[in-house]
Amino acid sequence: MNVPEWVADAVFYQIFPDRFANGDPSNDPPNVHPWGTPPDLYHFQGGDLQGILQRFEYLLDLGVTAIYLNPIFLSPSTHRYNTTDYFRIDERLGSMQDFENLLTHAHRHGVRILLDGVFNHCGRGFFAFVDVLENQQHSAYKDWFHIHRFPINAYSRGPARYEAWWGIKSLPKFNTDNPRVRAYLMSVARFWIEKGIDGWRLDVPNEIDDDDFWAEFRATVKQINPEAYLLGEIWEVNPRWVSEGHFDGLMNYPLREAILRFLNREITASQFAGEVERVIHAYAPENRLAMYVPLGSHDTPRVMTVLGGHREAVKMAFALQFALPGAPAIYYGDEIGLPGEKDPDCRRAFPWDESFWDHDLRAWVKRLVQLRKAKTALRRGDFRFISVEDSSRCCAFVRQHSSEQVLVVANAGAHERTVGIHLETLGQVNAPALQPLLGEAFNWWIEEGHLWVHLPPYGVFWAAHPV
Repeated sequence: MNVPEWVADAVFYQIFPDRFANGDPSNDPPNVHPWGTPPDLYHFQGGDLQGILQRFEYLLDLGVTAIYLNPIFLSPSTHRYNTTDYFRIDERLGSMQDFENLLTHAHRHGVRILLDGVFNHCGRGFFAFVDVLENQQHSAYKDWFHIHRFPINAYSRGPARYEAWWGIKSLPKFNTDNPRVRAYLMSVARFWIEKGIDGWRLDVPNEIDDDDFWAEFRATVKQINPEAYLLGEIWEVNPRWVSEGHFDGLMNYPLREAILRFLNREITASQFAGEVERVIHAYAPENRLAMYVPLGSHDTPRVMTVLGGHREAVKMAFALQFALPGAPAIYYGDEIGLPGEKDPDCRRAFPWDESFWDHDLRAWVKRLVQLRKAKTALRRGDFRFISVEDSSRCCAFVRQHSSEQVLVVANAGAHERTVGIHLETLGQVNAPALQPLLGEAFNWWIEEGHLWVHLPPYGVFWAAHPV
């Protein structure tokens, strides 16, 4: 299977465009809310493409190598999942030239750009649906959608007379069995790949439950750029969606759930290990390394909030995320400790006043990025648990690639613990060559055939050594 080579080495950063940075106030709508206002479902705060470009040095300093942008096409909403024109940048985000400038600047610095593709449904302002609303059963586009009966009204109370995502009238569902609809959506995919984007994140692709559609989509994209990354928003473990006819990787929400539930004491260490093994080994090796591994997103409460504001637990969550197989993804602001409940609260404006930042947390995440780049085993290594202790809530696993091995020992408990690892599970360990990467100040020693590590509450120890 042709999985893009670069994804296994990537560190993603997800940006909700309206809330990252306002670089050009002249494109703000008249009713824009002040930056940092508690977010709601309706009001813009002025984030735009110029803002991303102007703050690009921040992203480079953090070390990210790929950016996933929530939808940027013309739409009446802040989230833009109700697209009205797939070939046009929303003016509140800037112009096509602004996008091209961002893309060029990103590529000049080795950063890839992933766009959000919403192809299951559109907005009710989309030209074909507007035509149906105007002309009803006489519309030339009536077969572009699933109309149950006429007349339809996209604004009236009561059930929709057409299929819409989750029954929301503003999100009419495309009829992707219609050849003209398919041709249109493939032209969208082709247009932006030819513009130079590095892949698509596909929104709710399981709701287009048609293998032929996705096989055609993949062929269309890969014919132009074989290294383009196709990422499916699939929330459960389902190997069907990673194949030559589907996607390269999935948004690995199950791995996120395992990490956060372990740290919230909802599952034991052995249950955590079992969940991680189940998720990882459900997929072929090339796909498990191409999974997109989030701790948060625009659809979930933020990690700081999920873990109750416990900074050390959040740091451990990041350490596990960066050590487990797949490409880690930072949701904008999580690296500085931004809180947020479920949407729209998780879509807060990024606070550029550094007095609001958790600088220690950001430095921790930056260090994790650096270590992942430095150690091939963390990016491409095989994975196995070597120790799991339910009583102490501790576990240990290794990532191994060629002659390099990285050991990870984690204490997800509220008490200090000393963990012993049988040397035979690690292979031949040369104690003087053992290189602590994280938790350098922790006490560790080799004695009686064991590597011993003393961990504080929510402490994580990484060490590398030659195999």
